[in-house]
Amino acid sequence: MPRVTHDDAPLLADLMPWSVAPPRLGREWPAAPDAACLKARWAALLRAEGPEREALFEPTRSRTPYSAVGQLPGRPGGTERLIRASGPCPEPVRVLLAPFDEQWLLADHRLIDAARPELWRVADGRQVFAVETGAAAGTAEGPLLATSLPPFLRPGRIRPLYRRPGAAEPNLAPGLLEHLAARLGHRPAPVDVLAWILSAARPGRSGLAVPLTADAGRWARGVALGHRALWLMRRDGERPKLPGGRRPYVRAPLPARPIGLRYDREEETLHLDEGRVSPVPAAAWDFTAGTDRVLEQWFAARTAEGAPGTLAAIRPAAWPQAWTSELLELITVLALLAELRGDREEADPAVPAPGAAITAAELRAAGVLPVPGAARRPASVLDHAEEGPGGQFTLI
Repeated sequence: MPRVTHDDAPLLADLMPWSVAPPRLGREWPAAPDAACLKARWAALLRAEGPEREALFEPTRSRTPYSAVGQLPGRPGGTERLIRASGPCPEPVRVLLAPFDEQWLLADHRLIDAARPELWRVADGRQVFAVETGAAAGTAEGPLLATSLPPFLRPGRIRPLYRRPGAAEPNLAPGLLEHLAARLGHRPAPVDVLAWILSAARPGRSGLAVPLTADAGRWARGVALGHRALWLMRRDGERPKLPGGRRPYVRAPLPARPIGLRYDREEETLHLDEGRVSPVPAAAWDFTAGTDRVLEQWFAARTAEGAPGTLAAIRPAAWPQAWTSELLELITVLALLAELRGDREEADPAVPAPGAAITAAELRAAGVLPVPGAARRPASVLDHAEEGPGGQFTLI
């Protein structure tokens, strides 16, 4: 029997049909690894007046201090034009600003060039966002990330698992769950389908291909791998830990303002100037997103100096203790994800057993594909009034 190729597999764009372009900040200063400095930036903006405030804001074609925009869904930010605003600082919220890098954002629609309100309308504690990384075939980097936080990563599309708040109406091709139930002998939960997608998706010629299987044993193994990846990437619930003796610790105190980062592979030690963290597995140090090491990207985001005279130049005076805790957890997550990559390659859920593949042709014959056009558009989820520009209410 001929082997099923990725060309026969359904595409992620059909299995999770509603997607959103990534948000675009347009300016650096409304996001930072430290929430306190964001409040200081807001205070500095409001102390300035007229042309000085406009310059500090860093206008673009999409946003200026004179822009009239509505409230960001689910957020209490103001709607008066920023040029004359005097209100309190918008409460910083946690977002995924770069791969594996959780930072803080002033979630105010007036500050963001393209906030993608449809994402914020469905963002809650039960939502999971699948983010396409743009990883090429044959690379170690996974083609998808998952997060419970609003994602601000580029360039890939963002696919929420649910189309409505409260984990209502899964963003899956209509009829897919029923077809999988008939072929597997049990109905998977929507999050199980996402877990399978995380373990099986591979770049193909027409987009991300997701081989599906009717082999219940292979399905269970792939879903288990995907759930572990979900747990590590979402970082909610019980905190991940490496085995005793392999857990990273601070061996020499980190300086107040480290500027250099290097790794000693022989000693498995991460050096932040004279500060030392070990053991740091080589797999964690070598873990990449795109062409850059994740740990180097993370460190650079916390030590880069903003241009003098800009709001981005307002940064913590010293390295916060919270960053050290985040660094230790990030090392742990990357080490465990690297192990998981090896487990996924060994199990190879993307290669269905002969005769067990659920192909795109099968889904078309069953009426699951093509998906209706409405499934590719956001659902109407507005169950409360949203404040529009100048305090007026908007209806959707």
